[in-house]
Amino acid sequence: MAPVQAAVDLPAMQPIPGRPFGLYVHVPFCITRCGYCDFNTYTPAELGGVNPDAWLDALRAELELASARLDGPTLDTVFVGGGTPSLLGGARLTTLLDMVREHFELAPHAEITTEANPESTWPEFFQAIRSAGYTRVSLGMQSVVPHVLGVLDRVHTPNRSAGAAREALELGFEHVSLDLIYGTPGETDDDLLRSVDTAIETGVDHVSAYALVVEEGTALARRVRRGELSAPDNDVLARRYELVDERLHAAGLSWYEVSNWSRPGGECRHNLGYWNGGQWWGAGPGAHGYVGATRWWNVKHPNAYADLLAAAALPVSGYEELDTDAQHTEEVMLRIRLRQGLPISLLDAAERERARVAVDDGLLLARPDALVLTDRGRLLADAVVRMLLD
Repeated sequence: MAPVQAAVDLPAMQPIPGRPFGLYVHVPFCITRCGYCDFNTYTPAELGGVNPDAWLDALRAELELASARLDGPTLDTVFVGGGTPSLLGGARLTTLLDMVREHFELAPHAEITTEANPESTWPEFFQAIRSAGYTRVSLGMQSVVPHVLGVLDRVHTPNRSAGAAREALELGFEHVSLDLIYGTPGETDDDLLRSVDTAIETGVDHVSAYALVVEEGTALARRVRRGELSAPDNDVLARRYELVDERLHAAGLSWYEVSNWSRPGGECRHNLGYWNGGQWWGAGPGAHGYVGATRWWNVKHPNAYADLLAAAALPVSGYEELDTDAQHTEEVMLRIRLRQGLPISLLDAAERERARVAVDDGLLLARPDALVLTDRGRLLADAVVRMLLD
């Protein structure tokens, strides 16, 4: 049973003019819990009373409150993530997007994305969401190698992710992304390259690749702690990243953010909004939002989320107001990860001096108006941020 949660009201806030504005919707449902995942998700056995239809009713109430609070800003992007949004099926995802349109205006050519698990997609699903207005699909491939999928506790069959990507492309989606994980215990270089090559062969225009992180509290962390699996080795992870980058670059997909590659025009606009200082409302259990200088996070459990909205209260668990220093830190941390680089104008005199040291160390490339991570700098991006700011 979800704990009783007191309502937390947000301060008055308005989107900053001229910055992109997006909506993130968190779908908290999963059939099983992957061993490496620490996202706010729930399996059927973990939910008492909230099913997808009850969750949709609660989401409608949040969208109504959000629109009234913000005076209905125009949305440049919508991103439905999770969890496993494809478990909702095409009809419910259509209803979800209709609800968004009911309360917000969508910009012309707005990007509308949903994440999907390959095993809960089929041609009729892609056809339904394409007809509804979704413009982009992000599929969790992770790997095509059975023993790697086994360690990750992924339930999809090795070939289904590629098949799902091809179906989405054939049914009219111009933008399809496949997500990979590298560094899984027991994975070899050849295992990783099989997955990368399969992603390329599908013809998708976007690939994300993330190093496996052993998050505390996950089944994977418990297995590592017991000595059943080895923790990912940093040197191995660096080599695997280089393999991914080399293979994708040769196939015409260029990096535009440290962990993301695309063909021209295939960049994820919603995520670019995050990295470029955009604003967004986060809807759904555990979702985070950021408007003006206010960041907030919703209550995590779907039952507590629904209870607050039934009482006509925003489902907010807490919030913080970012001061100028905190905003600056975040801007440097995020924008340095982009291929377009960190504008030099954002740095003060001391930070520019430290940037010159990073350039001399081969971590940054100095352009006339921006600093861009070198190949070596991408491997040490977090260290570069610390160097600039400390």
